[in-house]
Amino acid sequence: VEVKSPFCLFPQVLLLAFAEDLECIPGFQRKVFYIEQPSEFTEDQPLLNLVFDDCQGNSKLNFEVSNPDFKVERDGSLFALKNVSDAGRALFVHARTQHAEDMAEILIVGANEKRAALKEIFKLEGNLGIPRQKRAILATPILIPENQRPPFPRSVGKVIRSERTEGAKFRLSGKGVDQEPKGIFRINEISGDVSVTRSLDREAIANYELEVEVTDLSGKVVDGPVRLDVSVIDQNDNRPMFKEGPYVGHVMEGSPTGTTVMRMTAFDADDASTDNALLRYNILKQTPTKPSPNMFYIDPEKGDIVTVVSPVLLDRETMETPKYELVVEAKDMGGLDVGLTGTATATILIDDKNDHPPEFTKKEFQATVKEGVTGVIVNLTVGDRDDPATGAWRAVYTIINGNPGQSFEIHTNPQTNEGMLSVVKPLDYEISAFHTLLIKVENEDPLIPDIAYGPSSTATVQITVEDVNEGPVFHPNPMTVTKQENIPVGSVVLTVNATDPDTLQHQTIRYSVFKDPAGWLEINPTNGTIGTTAVLDRESPFVHNNIYTAQFLAIDSGNPPATGTGTLHITLEDVNDNIPSLYPTLAKVCDDAKDLRVVVLGASDKDLHPNTDPFKFELSKQSGPEKLWRINKLNNTHAQVVLLQNLQKANYNIPISVTDSGKPPLTNNTELKLQVCSCKKSKMDCSATDALHISMTLILLSLGSLFCKSFP
Repeated sequence: VEVKSPFCLFPQVLLLAFAEDLECIPGFQRKVFYIEQPSEFTEDQPLLNLVFDDCQGNSKLNFEVSNPDFKVERDGSLFALKNVSDAGRALFVHARTQHAEDMAEILIVGANEKRAALKEIFKLEGNLGIPRQKRAILATPILIPENQRPPFPRSVGKVIRSERTEGAKFRLSGKGVDQEPKGIFRINEISGDVSVTRSLDREAIANYELEVEVTDLSGKVVDGPVRLDVSVIDQNDNRPMFKEGPYVGHVMEGSPTGTTVMRMTAFDADDASTDNALLRYNILKQTPTKPSPNMFYIDPEKGDIVTVVSPVLLDRETMETPKYELVVEAKDMGGLDVGLTGTATATILIDDKNDHPPEFTKKEFQATVKEGVTGVIVNLTVGDRDDPATGAWRAVYTIINGNPGQSFEIHTNPQTNEGMLSVVKPLDYEISAFHTLLIKVENEDPLIPDIAYGPSSTATVQITVEDVNEGPVFHPNPMTVTKQENIPVGSVVLTVNATDPDTLQHQTIRYSVFKDPAGWLEINPTNGTIGTTAVLDRESPFVHNNIYTAQFLAIDSGNPPATGTGTLHITLEDVNDNIPSLYPTLAKVCDDAKDLRVVVLGASDKDLHPNTDPFKFELSKQSGPEKLWRINKLNNTHAQVVLLQNLQKANYNIPISVTDSGKPPLTNNTELKLQVCSCKKSKMDCSATDALHISMTLILLSLGSLFCKSFP
């Protein structure tokens, strides 16, 4: 067989292999073609011939090409209507007569791709013209346009078997036949005609991989299975959709012409390799239309929105509104009139830059404040044409002159942008009745390079201080003095000194007691001399850490009168005015005790050292011929009473004296009550002496514990 063209090889081989089995099949006699990609498709130059036969004379034959730059004449010749450099990867040709219609696919490939495709089709090995194996079933790929209209079923292809066997039947299987979605395709068991039962949707399923086999009368497979590919040819049935909204872009005012604002891209569910999904973008409407109806341009292929007006027109402060809305259209079929469209709205915000400095509404502000009062005294107002939501509008105020004592502060009101001038340290009319401040205002954000702050960004504030009747002031405050406790009633403690700040009013001052917790003091209302009305006692509960605190008032003669408060701290020095106390005053012991150490005594004193310990412990004179007890000193504050012999069950009073170390020393003469009880089986019985029943073991443990504490 001599093959002159590789593009004609496939049908010629089939004719040779299966000539005896072929009959007229409506449709394209060949459904897939390959064209090598040229540098350019030349206008009116034939590219190939397509053969369509409806087996009934091709009455009213009409061809439609998916790319409008190409056309198929009635004789089947395909050529370009103009010079085309890029036609995409594929063309689809739809042929239709009164009796049949079919689709052919033309793949545009490179030279290497063409050779690979041919080798795949024929599985050639060694000699290109000799097939490796004769195929009993011929199942050429089927191409079906989506969205076909009734009637259904309609024939879409045919499977041919080279060997005719009586009783043999074709059987079709796969997704779309006996697998979900079931029942879309079926095959004539005898003739091999393949038909589709309903309209197809490429966006749901683009390809079906079916299998054809031949069975005998018993259902046994005698040939196959052979793969049958069904491809759904895309129709332009999906509008472009903008899925990523809302679309909001920002551009700085004064930006150069051609500044990219944002990108808008749409999605088309149709076949991306065809013009059905080839989108072009266009701006349909701009709102508002001032200062120019064409403020922006959109790249028709990329969807980039850019500015097209001069930077002067892109001035936020002169615009009707800083927000523009664009209605953007995406159209498929490369933007041709026949294309489907989808629209979306793009919102573009003109962002502010700091090209306007803040300016005071007037050059001088007035304020009046009473002396001694703090808080906001005046609000300074400014104007700024920039965006109130940005740092280009927010004001920052600074006092640059007239505030050496830091008596004033100024802060920005975040809602109004006003400067709130405050007094933070009370002003004194007698020192200065007038103050003049120089204040400047700036923005949080720096100004752009070609803009500067001018004279209107500074202002003067004139502040008048009003005189008020101020209360007298004690000097010093608080006042401190040291006195011995127990000084005689009527003693002078201190003479206070209070002055009236209102030196220009020449007022008199009177004094009075304000707080005197113990009632020990009085004050001369005229000269402020403080004296005692009772004994000052350092040990009083009104004294804390040796300090007694009282407060006094100084009242001027103003109308109404003003009052000042002074605090007096009296530090009291200790004197030996408290006798020591002895503890415990009761002790118990068993009448047969072997340990005659009865009790450990302790002494305490409310006074301070050196008017306290070391204490001196002594026994008063004992009556009777024999001494019954003695006292032993353990340390500076403790001593131990020891029996010299066991005593009979009874109550005994032991006279003891304890003396402190003060000058002169003070002595406390007291008695220790001793109960001698009977003890049996570790139980102490003091009933005869009106004592409590307690365990002897506990008594011994207590004595031992006290003794141990005496010797640390």
